[in-house]
Amino acid sequence: MFRTLNRRVLSASFSTSCTHGSKVGFIGLGIMGGPMAENLMKKGHKVVVHDINTEAVDQLVSQGAVAATSPKHVADQCDQLLTMLRNSEQVLQCYTDPDTGVLGSVQTGSLLLDSSTIAPNVSKRVAELAARKGAVYMDAPVSGGVIASKGATLTFMVGGPESEFVAAKELLSCMGKNIVHCGAVGMGQAAKICNNMLLAISMIGTSETMNLGMRLGLDPKLLASILNSSSGRCWSSDTYNPVPGVMPGVPSSNQYQGGFATALVAKDLGLALDAAVSTTSPTPLGGLALQVYRLMAGSGYAEKDFSSVFEFLQERP
Repeated sequence: MFRTLNRRVLSASFSTSCTHGSKVGFIGLGIMGGPMAENLMKKGHKVVVHDINTEAVDQLVSQGAVAATSPKHVADQCDQLLTMLRNSEQVLQCYTDPDTGVLGSVQTGSLLLDSSTIAPNVSKRVAELAARKGAVYMDAPVSGGVIASKGATLTFMVGGPESEFVAAKELLSCMGKNIVHCGAVGMGQAAKICNNMLLAISMIGTSETMNLGMRLGLDPKLLASILNSSSGRCWSSDTYNPVPGVMPGVPSSNQYQGGFATALVAKDLGLALDAAVSTTSPTPLGGLALQVYRLMAGSGYAEKDFSSVFEFLQERP
């Protein structure tokens, strides 16, 4: 009875346009989270922020956000809250820490959206703990990278109760253009790790292809234009090309700074391979991709964008 009533309260509370200026909490102001929080403010929301990086907090505060001292302090002020953190461990700490965690002060009826890329079973665990507090937790990982984060064109893959999806979609639409309900809690994460495994594989393939073509004497811009009008076309070649100078506004043309860190790609591939083991799914290329990115992470590429796999390959005979 309580959960039925609680879902009705949530739907009534949050099924409003993202431009109406409600208060929203945001925890995790990194290369993706920072622009997402900025877009919420651009849509008229009052945003309460927290991050261990005080410079990131100060930057948002200078634009009108309010700083909070801990995740618990954010939850105490907001009944809509988003998190964007690096891994499962950080998400668990953020939500469940007995002294500073969100669930220590979460309000009944709160909507909690986690856009981190983490293990599906961790999302399910946090959702269960949130439900005991009368709150709804949904996983909502993203795709599109930094460019989409800044441009509010992200894709959100949402896992959680269908009855709350409309409420979640209203808020996520402030930061993205494609919000997809994938099923129950954890299914958003399942979709995300599948996508990222394919992304990692295709980036290696694109990099190998470009490197081979250049060693054969082809101009990289010419080769890219041929690929992008042929059957080999993919996002890694036509939107995020890994060769410096081929495409403006992407990390490869900025010394591989910004973007999707190699260490995080390796982490996501690890999640995908764990899922493959648990479901007895053969993923030979996924396994090879994980080996490549782990080798890169240990060879000075950990914080470079993952498209630096082109540079990594180019350095080898």
